[in-house]
Amino acid sequence: MKLRNLYAVFALLFAVLCWSPAVQALPFTFTFAAQPAGGSISGLPGETVGWGYELVNTDTLNWFVPTQLSASSFSIGSPDASYFDFPILVPGAAATVAFDAALHTGLYGVQIFPFALPGQIDSGSFSLSGEWWSGDPLSGGTFLQAADVVVSPFSLEVAGITAVPLPGSLPLLALGLVLLWVCQRRRKEGAQFGLGLR
Repeated sequence: MKLRNLYAVFALLFAVLCWSPAVQALPFTFTFAAQPAGGSISGLPGETVGWGYELVNTDTLNWFVPTQLSASSFSIGSPDASYFDFPILVPGAAATVAFDAALHTGLYGVQIFPFALPGQIDSGSFSLSGEWWSGDPLSGGTFLQAADVVVSPFSLEVAGITAVPLPGSLPLLALGLVLLWVCQRRRKEGAQFGLGLR
């Protein structure tokens, strides 16, 4: 009797496992990186500089649609996120776009403040999120799920000649006292020999 009950329980579990829909996350992935490699750039005060990007849809079946780009705050310049064109990527596709201020292409731009000092640095990261679609989202594709956020680091340094530090007041005072002593000594020596130096 007990063995029969055990078989019934196993049969019930088997039926539940076979008939319940499988719930699993699909392995959607994409890669994103600011260009140049490493995300480090520099520029002069008043100049507009920026980053390009490389974006790859590594999924072989589904379309990737970028939806939101954000960046850490900037203290040495005014940021401009309008360069990014939010490309829709078919399965396995890649997009690489260089920064060009004149053509207004790339990932992100920054106009460095005119009063920024050489050697100042801003660093942080760009974050990109998006959506996965079963086909072209503009032509009948079906939304599948939101994409994970991918982060890429950046740094921006103000270029230029760093100011040469002025000597401190104590060394200048010491130099002045030495010169004064040398002048006094020359006057005394001149007076001894009757030269009358002043």
